[in-house]
Amino acid sequence: MLAYYLHNLDPFIFHFSANVGPRWYGMAYVLAFLCGFALLVRLARRGFLDLGVEQVGDFITWGALFGVMIGGRLGYILFYKPEMLREPLSILRVWEGGMSSHGGMLGLVFFTLFYARRHRVSWTNLGDNLVVAAPIGLFFGRCANFINGELYGRAATLPWAMQFPKELLEPANAAQAERALAASQQIDPSITSPEMLVASLRHHPEIGAGLRGVLTPRHPSQLYEAFFEGIVLFVILWFVRTRTRSPNGILTGLFFIFYAVFRIVVEFFREPDAPLVGMFTRGQFFSFFLILLGFGYIFWARLHPTYPRKLEAPAR
Repeated sequence: MLAYYLHNLDPFIFHFSANVGPRWYGMAYVLAFLCGFALLVRLARRGFLDLGVEQVGDFITWGALFGVMIGGRLGYILFYKPEMLREPLSILRVWEGGMSSHGGMLGLVFFTLFYARRHRVSWTNLGDNLVVAAPIGLFFGRCANFINGELYGRAATLPWAMQFPKELLEPANAAQAERALAASQQIDPSITSPEMLVASLRHHPEIGAGLRGVLTPRHPSQLYEAFFEGIVLFVILWFVRTRTRSPNGILTGLFFIFYAVFRIVVEFFREPDAPLVGMFTRGQFFSFFLILLGFGYIFWARLHPTYPRKLEAPAR
């Protein structure tokens, strides 16, 4: 048991006060934006993106706001936490987490359609280049999930399994939380709730030592997702973008298909964070629709092929 890593990372980069300061979750979005901007500028200069370099900043800024932020937040509320609609102000507390990757993807689909029509450029070309940058954001987002100790995996006994104290905040683990709280109060009587217990671990290593016999070793599924949905998916899409002559729409289709497959597989190692849909988690269930959408993009791209400026056949 002592060999398992006990998660006690601070979600804050630094503190102005106990609960005020910049968080790694927010930094993940900043890094995703900056890296996405740099990558799209490079693709525009190489002729893969049918936008001028000077237009990239406008495109990715509005895409991040209306596609990722609004789409991701609404997707989380509608797909996972519809009860938040009863407290409208909770919708605005994005710094507490709560974003849906499926919602963000759908938000970007609609945003790129609007942007393409307004600026008279190819909708599928915008999407193809945007999805090359998307795995970078997914990578940073999953790393932030890991730092926050949230969206952890299912029980495991593998050598790299980890213990996540936030499991004590789940209603299903109330009895487990009571045992942990009773043990921690012997060390620090001021700890009166599971939330205080989780926050105290960074300041009381002896409390963490006592929790090792209470917490469940789990898969670090956030890191699995960061690797497959981030690194592996980026390598695949970058290779297709820069090494093949693919019509507009192919990369978007491949993104949806590969992301969905990776998500479906990794969800078998991730603790469900919402009621199941039949035998599948919510993430798996929605991913099946992404596969269908991906094949739809590929079918349309093959049926009506158009190409980025760089890949257009020379006039004869």
